[in-house]
Amino acid sequence: MLVAAAVCPCPPLLVPEVAAGAAPELDAARDACLDAVGVLAAARPDLLVVVGPGDEPSEPGEHPTVGPYPPGAQGSFRGVGVDLDVTLGHAPDGDTTAGRPLPQSLTVGAWLLERAHWTGAPVEGLAFLQTAAPEDCAEAGRAVAGRTDRVALLVMGDGSACRTLKAPGYLDDRAAAFDARATEALGSADLDAIAALDATLAHELKAAGRAPWQLLAGAARDAGLAGRLLYEDAPYGVGYTVAAWS
Repeated sequence: MLVAAAVCPCPPLLVPEVAAGAAPELDAARDACLDAVGVLAAARPDLLVVVGPGDEPSEPGEHPTVGPYPPGAQGSFRGVGVDLDVTLGHAPDGDTTAGRPLPQSLTVGAWLLERAHWTGAPVEGLAFLQTAAPEDCAEAGRAVAGRTDRVALLVMGDGSACRTLKAPGYLDDRAAAFDARATEALGSADLDAIAALDATLAHELKAAGRAPWQLLAGAARDAGLAGRLLYEDAPYGVGYTVAAWS
């Protein structure tokens, strides 16, 4: 059963070494994310699953980034120009786990856990296809929540990327309203409102968090969790929301 959840954005800029001189601009977001991870630790879960968006391969020969990632899986920020590697929890034998590198969303999640000095439950990863149907997200959430008696989720995902002219997806007049609905639902743990987020609109607005959020809603059914909004803003034209459920 799900006992706690933290919702955090997943831009590499959350990492100070990546943001460099602009790092102070996201200090409030970082602090909120660490507070949310603290809620997970306080719940004393038996298992922590980091959930975030992944992608199917775009070219032949590429590896998909969707699917499960075991404890000890590794990620890197070298792709954004920073010599920094992270590990998702700890492999059972204490050694690093060979295999696919973590996608960006789970890499940022692993970095957050390292920054928070996570020493609690074993940590696994799950990257979910950004275009997954809402009902598939909900079903996956129920499966995750049923893994053990006390499951916690660290849910990584951004809102729309179309809030300003300089945003990655340029300005879309629908973006602010979409983010407002999502933020209100995430901050209040409104499962029906999260489940009702329009997948097509989310895709058009480049809101990569939609599928992980709907997975969370599926996992939280019958859990009776209350939500608390810790942060909401749209720096760089991208919607960022931090919330804690317990």
